[in-house]
Amino acid sequence: MKIGWIGTGVMGAPMAGHLAAAGHEVAVYNRTVAKAEGWAAKHGGRVAATPAAAADGAELVLTCVGNDDDLAAVTLGADGAFAAMRAGASFVDHTTVSAAIARRLAEEGEARGLLVLDAPVSGGQAGAESGKLSVMCGGSAAAFAAAEPMLQAYAARVVHVGGPGAGQQTKMVNQIAIAGVLGGLSEALRFAQGAGLDLDAVFEAVSGGAAQSWQMVNRWGSMAEDRFDFGFAVDWMRKDLGLAIDEARANGAAVPVAALVDQFYAEVQAMGGGRQDTSALVRRLRK
Repeated sequence: MKIGWIGTGVMGAPMAGHLAAAGHEVAVYNRTVAKAEGWAAKHGGRVAATPAAAADGAELVLTCVGNDDDLAAVTLGADGAFAAMRAGASFVDHTTVSAAIARRLAEEGEARGLLVLDAPVSGGQAGAESGKLSVMCGGSAAAFAAAEPMLQAYAARVVHVGGPGAGQQTKMVNQIAIAGVLGGLSEALRFAQGAGLDLDAVFEAVSGGAAQSWQMVNRWGSMAEDRFDFGFAVDWMRKDLGLAIDEARANGAAVPVAALVDQFYAEVQAMGGGRQDTSALVRRLRK
């Protein structure tokens, strides 16, 4: 398949690489040209000068950029992808953005005869590199059916969760849940340290019961050792929680724990931990 990929950052680059490895013809665009050139040197494919050039003639165009404004620019801007896409082509956005822009792109795409999915992912850089991401898809059944086989190239799980915007709302659910878990895990770890307990023994005792979580299994040890130079950054988590809190205001949901943890993350940023893994939340609690 002829594919256009827009955004070759820490997530987009390995995801696009899986498509290239599967034998597809991939054209890549990145705002920082050197990143796109580095990707092409590693995986082959073509470097495009603009998003429109990456999308020209493509059967499938995918984006993985920074925020709402970035996404609007690469899709609807002067050199955006939508103007170059032909009717019947598929568009999939993997950026974590607002549900509002996801719905806007679905409407704009429908007017152009495009099949549009908002499809944020969970699993972080490690999941992108291993091809084990979870993808939550919002859009029409036809759009999902067209894109789903391609998404399998880098996903362990691909789920159609509803109409336009539902993928982004589901990612918000994901981040709200993670924030609460990490808040509790941080306090539990500091409690165990304050009590002078053997942290390995504590982990063995509690990780097989109701307290077990992905965060506990994968972050308990690194949090205990003050290692945070990996994983999903605090800066990104604050962006995501901001989207969730805004959406909650719009739909009337109460998210007091998420709002509190968001402010805790602001403290971690003030401590210089903005680029550290989200498990750095524990840093704000004294040992």
